[in-house]
Amino acid sequence: MADASESRDAKRNAPRTSKERNDVQRSLTKLLDSLAPERATSRSERAPEQIERYRTPTGCVLQAPTAALSLAWFPGPASGWELGQLHVVLWRGSVSRRGGGASRENASVIREWTLRPVELSPGHWREDGDGAVYDLEGLAEHCLALLNAQVQADDPTGSAKSTTPRRRD
Repeated sequence: MADASESRDAKRNAPRTSKERNDVQRSLTKLLDSLAPERATSRSERAPEQIERYRTPTGCVLQAPTAALSLAWFPGPASGWELGQLHVVLWRGSVSRRGGGASRENASVIREWTLRPVELSPGHWREDGDGAVYDLEGLAEHCLALLNAQVQADDPTGSAKSTTPRRRD
């Protein structure tokens, strides 16, 4: 019996394989693509959207007129057991993007939580707080539902206009 627990502990402390890390990276890319797909650069102006979607190399920002949702991936150490964590933050107000100018008003955090890849189940994420497990589509829907609920709570009439400048991409 002691041998089984020792082998489990040894496996847990062993570094992750490249295959496991690549599976998590593919899963993360699919999630980000569903929330904020990368766009080709265009010279023409795009029509304004209710939710502006911005992609970063390690995450994305979904900016609505009165609230925002940001996702950021922090990979674990290459020689460690941890694969990394996904940090999700729901904001009130406009969030400054990397490389953009400072916003007129400060955004305030409404809720933040961390998710980690589920071991032996690629494409699934476990919330650290309550242990809820999401698949890729479920997590994307959950994030959008939280953002839409916050927008509805902040602006029940839907009259708020986007404060973010229009982008050409």
